[in-house]
Amino acid sequence: MAKIKVTLVRSFIGRPQDQRATVKALGLGKVNSSVVQEDTPQILGMVRKVQHLVKVEPA
Repeated sequence: MAKIKVTLVRSFIGRPQDQRATVKALGLGKVNSSVVQEDTPQILGMVRKVQHLVKVEPA
């Protein structure tokens, strides 16, 4: 499977609880932190939910 690199570019302070939980479930904690995830439908759905907070690029 392909992999994607997800980077948190905006803070999730003041965001709804479900968006905070999604960011943490992706493995992101602080601004500018990055993780490499598998390109699965579940991960892509999580990324779409918080697309205004993250940057996605192929890894």
